[in-house]
Amino acid sequence: MADKNKTQDTVIDPKMLSILVCPKTRAPLTYNSETHELISKKAKLAYPIREGVPIMLIEEARQLD
Repeated sequence: MADKNKTQDTVIDPKMLSILVCPKTRAPLTYNSETHELISKKAKLAYPIREGVPIMLIEEARQLD
C-alpha cells in the first residue's frame, strides 16, 4: 500500500510538465514514471520529485549516464 501512495504523490500534471524546463539548459523535461523523476536529456540530469513537488535545483539532481 505504501508504493501506491508514493505513486499517487508523484503524478505530474501534464500542464505543469509543459511549462517546466531544466534550470541548467532551459530544455524541456520528460517524466520518468519508473523513477518518479523529471529528466533533462540535454543536461543528462534527473530532478527528483518529493511529495509531489519537483525539486528543480541543479545540486539536487542526479547525474545520468
